Amino acid sequence: MHFKDRFQAGKALANKLTAYKDRNDVQVLALPRGGVLVGYEVAKALPAPLDVLVVRKLGLPEYPELAIGALAAGDVDRVSPAAVEQFHVTPEALERVIDAERKELHRREHCYRGNRPLPDLKSKIVILVDDGIATGLTMQAAILSVQQHNPSRVVVAAPVGAADSCAELARMADEVVCASIPRHFDAVGAWYGHFDQTTDAEILELLEHIRLQPAL
Repeated sequence: MHFKDRFQAGKALANKLTAYKDRNDVQVLALPRGGVLVGYEVAKALPAPLDVLVVRKLGLPEYPELAIGALAAGDVDRVSPAAVEQFHVTPEALERVIDAERKELHRREHCYRGNRPLPDLKSKIVILVDDGIATGLTMQAAILSVQQHNPSRVVVAAPVGAADSCAELARMADEVVCASIPRHFDAVGAWYGHFDQTTDAEILELLEHIRLQPAL
């Protein structure tokens, strides 16, 4: 299944989440940036409140797009020992990457939320949304971050995901929902017609727009 853009993908994903429709104990948390566009459509369809959970990929020093781990709010870090060993990442190099990404994580948290705290997640059904699952490392960090808040259920949701990564996430979360799990998975962007970079301004606009929607 290919998607025109993240908004269409969000609508397709929402169709897979109807079990959580019209409930007052659901919180959608989207992973910025691309996941917010998907999460916006999910939150509208359920309907449910939308907020962000900032997660930062830890990229290989020489090739930042190649994930070797991830950071999430709540001082969570998830590093792949296999990737660190395979690419001969030194402890010093790894620490430099972690420090840089932690600064960016804090910047984005302040940008998207200001002084507003994370919503109360205790005893809530938390639906974690991203625009796709490749290695799954960022979503693993997101799950660990949310579990610190004692939700009643953690649901991982994405329009498209790699089968192996989704299976690994299913061992950590209560449920994994993907609109499509292709047999041969490439990069997440390969499953989208338009996969442009999303800006902070777009994220803030979407978050503000959905906050202005009438409550249940």
